[in-house]
Amino acid sequence: MERSVEVSHLSKSYNGQSVVKDISFNISKGEVFGLIGPNGAGKTTIIRMLLDIIRPDSGEIRILNDMLSGELKNKIGYLPEERGLYKKLTVMETLLYLGALKNMKSKDRVSMFLDKMGMLPHKDKKISELSKGMQQKIQLIAALIHDPEFIILDEPYSGLDPVNMKLVKDLIIELGHEGKTILISTHMMDQVERMCDRIFMIHKGKGVLYGSVDEIRSRYGKNTVLLEFEGELKNIPGVRKINNSGNYAELILEQDADPGDILKILASMVRVNKFEISMPSLNEIFIEVVEGT
Repeated sequence: MERSVEVSHLSKSYNGQSVVKDISFNISKGEVFGLIGPNGAGKTTIIRMLLDIIRPDSGEIRILNDMLSGELKNKIGYLPEERGLYKKLTVMETLLYLGALKNMKSKDRVSMFLDKMGMLPHKDKKISELSKGMQQKIQLIAALIHDPEFIILDEPYSGLDPVNMKLVKDLIIELGHEGKTILISTHMMDQVERMCDRIFMIHKGKGVLYGSVDEIRSRYGKNTVLLEFEGELKNIPGVRKINNSGNYAELILEQDADPGDILKILASMVRVNKFEISMPSLNEIFIEVVEGT
């Protein structure tokens, strides 16, 4: 599969403190890719290096089979986490101005995206008159109107209600089907799980998870059991952690534990009404990885 982004052995330090440590990953053309991690993990630093806002101390970045250059930057669309719109301009004035800065080829794309995002009736309103969710949609449109090939979306769902979250999610999936390469950085693990083909998780500057969502969930799912029972749970050999909620519990097994052996022990201890090997959510895996490193 054709690669749109290749990051090789990327490192960056500030004042002698390492922020990104030997990071490598790639993103394929048309892929929706998740860059995840807790606050302070190094995600923003990686994004700024992808945008050539800052330079790495070592390593290499290739985007669309080329090194970063002025011409290439016009093929990148960027939605920053912080809003940066001009409050006194109207919606249409804002988008035409930002599009011109990126050599937008057709003004028709502005109206097309405004209509798609339900913002066409508000085109003559000033940015200051819009709600936070509306401003977020305008900023997203600004990242897309010049028809970029590589799109970076930092917290794209910020300030959106469930209806508009679905609207944005559907748009992102549509762009992926059109062959656009999309990197999403967000704390909303449920959205990452539903949308992203693959993820890269960074923690304390290091890569700790990399691969498809299904593959990662399957890898961790062998160690999680959902239990419905009657009686009193005690310490169980082979169980690392018990999340107990009355007659329901989530058992986190040791790495080499056999679920069949665990079931036999449980049967001698409590009445087992349900014993199910579970596929953990990406959010549960995220927490487990962060707490364990």
